[in-house]
Amino acid sequence: MPYLLVIEDESETRHLIAEIAEEEGYDVDQAGDIRQARILIERRHPDVILLDMHLPDGNGMELWQDLKLPNTDVVFVTGHSTVDSAIEALRCGAIDYLQKPVSLRRLKMILAQIKGAVQSKPQSVAGAAFEKIIGKSPAIHVLRAHIEKVAPTTATVLLVGESGTGKELAAEAIHLASARHAKPFMPVNCGAISPNLIESELFGHEKGSFTGADRRHKGYFERASGGTLFLDEITEMSMELQVRLLRVLETGRFMRVGTHTEIEADVRVVAATNRNPEQAVQEGALREDLYHRLSVFPIQLPPLREREDDVLLLAQHFLDELNASEKTAKRFSPEALSAMRTYQWPGNVRELRNFVYRSYILADEVIKGDFNAFDLVEKTPSQGPEILVPVGVPLADANRQLILATLKQCGGVKKLAAETLGISIKTLYNRLEEYGELHETTD
Repeated sequence: MPYLLVIEDESETRHLIAEIAEEEGYDVDQAGDIRQARILIERRHPDVILLDMHLPDGNGMELWQDLKLPNTDVVFVTGHSTVDSAIEALRCGAIDYLQKPVSLRRLKMILAQIKGAVQSKPQSVAGAAFEKIIGKSPAIHVLRAHIEKVAPTTATVLLVGESGTGKELAAEAIHLASARHAKPFMPVNCGAISPNLIESELFGHEKGSFTGADRRHKGYFERASGGTLFLDEITEMSMELQVRLLRVLETGRFMRVGTHTEIEADVRVVAATNRNPEQAVQEGALREDLYHRLSVFPIQLPPLREREDDVLLLAQHFLDELNASEKTAKRFSPEALSAMRTYQWPGNVRELRNFVYRSYILADEVIKGDFNAFDLVEKTPSQGPEILVPVGVPLADANRQLILATLKQCGGVKKLAAETLGISIKTLYNRLEEYGELHETTD
């Protein structure tokens, strides 16, 4: 159902337009002035705006030019019609122009034309938003509903969920279902970037601003202009950088490293964490003011163990992809399906995908789920295989062996490995980067 916003200070005219629009099949909201209109538009971007040119707190044309809503149609309404004002309205991008008292016949004709145009728009954008979010469980229905509600707004979103639950897919769905879908979607893993480089990576730097800065570099905020910036593992960002991020979110402006010139940040921020954000605030890993600024609309991503039979849908999806790419027809045995349904999947969807891939490689025609190390049994990381370290081996080498062995035992899931080792995820990332192993593991 197309969403229409009537911005009109005369209540009788406003109610009449709203009533006719509802009869024509529109979902309608009303605003009597610019202040109220901005509040409603912040919550949800309309498909159509019927906008009075003269409002109590400002000019309707100036409001429209300031809003910058490329996927919204506007029809101007005025009680002071002139040829010049009609021409100016069309120059501002209006698709039509209504004069008071509003002709009901003409209003209905315009609404019918707009509705047809809105409904004939390709549905690929809305459909593509959820293509990668596979599942039919109640938890996934709730997730999709939340994304559909928040995507058309400009609200910042905080995604909270365990590693491997698909936070980046959810962030991309928010982007694709928003008015920014034609602009860049840029994911940034805050925990995977060196603390010495993350400020430059986010905000960019000028030539000569530090040793090695031999050219101007545009950061993620600049490269994502007009689109969405996904900041994963936000709690791994330093306190100093969190202060800078908070300022960007509040002012909409930032500066490259090495300059005092401000740049407008036309970027929607979606952040994510695999930690309890309130606990992270208490532990000093996340600033409380930044937490409240990011969590305008928090979304909890469900772990795979709470998604009922979605595990089987996902497993079959991953297997179908492999069969299609390799031109095979491998299938799961009933025993494998039963084992996948009862397993708890501590690594969530990422662990399931890796299991299907490994099992596909080992299977001939039927995936039986009985491949020794790949068996679906409950794993207790503390009871993993032993490693032998000869006396005299440098402590750094012993640490390296232990970390890599633990990570392997945990199926490549970094969060699980870090918890088993009793270290922070940030420390684990730093060690893997030192070992040159970061690119070979999963989050």
